[in-house]
Amino acid sequence: MSKSFSSKASQTDWERINAMSDEAIDLSDIPEVTEEQMKRAVLRVGGKPVERSQRRVDLLLDAFIVEYFETKAGDQGYQALINQVLAEYIYAHEVKN
Repeated sequence: MSKSFSSKASQTDWERINAMSDEAIDLSDIPEVTEEQMKRAVLRVGGKPVERSQRRVDLLLDAFIVEYFETKAGDQGYQALINQVLAEYIYAHEVKN
């Protein structure tokens, strides 16, 4: 049996919120998220929990992309840097099909 949702429709003025710049948003009463909280967080994609692990994949990339990340990565390693950049992009943008 599926749960019925009892929440009411949002009364937030989303048009006003979306028009605000990041600097205009007051975050003073919101504490920073700690590393410990992030370690306990459950990552979800499409509402389903995703394991915090890595998977090996074969991926063809343009040569200039690999060269760019090799140049920027330093001691971190270019594959780890590519992973970090992709993760940051996903957190910042909703990818649509």
